[in-house]
Amino acid sequence: MATVELRFSALPEHVRTARLVAAAVARRAGVDEAVLDEVRLAVGEACSRAVGLHQSSGIPDPVRVTLIEEEKQFSIEVGDEAPRSAPGDNAPGAGGDADVDAEEDEMGLAVISGLVDDVEVTAGENGGSIRMSWPTTPPVTLLP
Repeated sequence: MATVELRFSALPEHVRTARLVAAAVARRAGVDEAVLDEVRLAVGEACSRAVGLHQSSGIPDPVRVTLIEEEKQFSIEVGDEAPRSAPGDNAPGAGGDADVDAEEDEMGLAVISGLVDDVEVTAGENGGSIRMSWPTTPPVTLLP
């Protein structure tokens, strides 16, 4: 199992780099060429979401992207440090901006779910993560 970890400052301009790295590692891992655009888009959406959460919460920590190559599967986990409260728990002082942020968050997750069949989203008081997985095909070995 090979793992690549990328950490970047929570700035929108770094999302493009994360997308390019994810696509390159996915290609090397054996993800079908036809799916690479979906990988790029899903990683871009997950990283943009994490950047937005860090910026809106004032969190200086980097966004984490872990690329995991397993025997028949390639996974990408995008992690953030933004604390989340329980659903329906309205924090004091939360106004219209919180509602807009929640709508954008739900929209981003819907886009990711539309692009990736195998998605797992976790969130809690210490941050959250989105783990996305794609099947891989083993390399073809030519016999002499």
